[in-house]
Amino acid sequence: MKTLIVTGGTGGLGTTVVERLSYDYQCVLLSRHAGERTIQADLGDENSVRGAIAEAVSRYGAPYGLLHMAGGYAGGHVSETSTETWQEMIGLNLTSSFIVIREVLAQMRRDAAGRIVAISSEATLGKFAGAAAYTISKTGLNTLIEMTAAELRGTPVTANALLPGTLDTEASRKAMPDAKRVPLDRVADAVAFLLSDRAASISGGLIPMR
Repeated sequence: MKTLIVTGGTGGLGTTVVERLSYDYQCVLLSRHAGERTIQADLGDENSVRGAIAEAVSRYGAPYGLLHMAGGYAGGHVSETSTETWQEMIGLNLTSSFIVIREVLAQMRRDAAGRIVAISSEATLGKFAGAAAYTISKTGLNTLIEMTAAELRGTPVTANALLPGTLDTEASRKAMPDAKRVPLDRVADAVAFLLSDRAASISGGLIPMR
């Protein structure tokens, strides 16, 4: 069974996606707390991430790919966003993505099929007011995926991002009861497709889900 490194695998979306993928992949979760098939890691600390991935490789072999779902959200206009919130969003949504992708790539084979899939946001397409730091950090993630795909061109390793709208989680139902929401199982199915052999020709994609 192919080994898949997973971040953000314990949240509302993550639990659904990991359950779907566990039939086909050996999912190794990077999380703040260690557990069964979970390795402790601070995603904002490159040494912590490097050590956790090295541990995963020693246990389960070279990874087939990465599913990066970890991130965070904070609202606020540019004029009211504190430097602390700005730095938090950049750290959670961009810097941690860069570290994890870089460290997983260092362990992946370039002569065999491999996949990198990240969860970004539809907010990066509409650029609506009220979530400046979040939207900018996720837009940076989109560019990171595009650059990764460009660097992997000519290899059988691909990199893509899904850009879902409001996810159908308990928290979103309470916060935005009238909003149109994306079912979690549809995101799980889309992730499964991008990880599969059928998606071998898709790379550098920023794929919206509504």
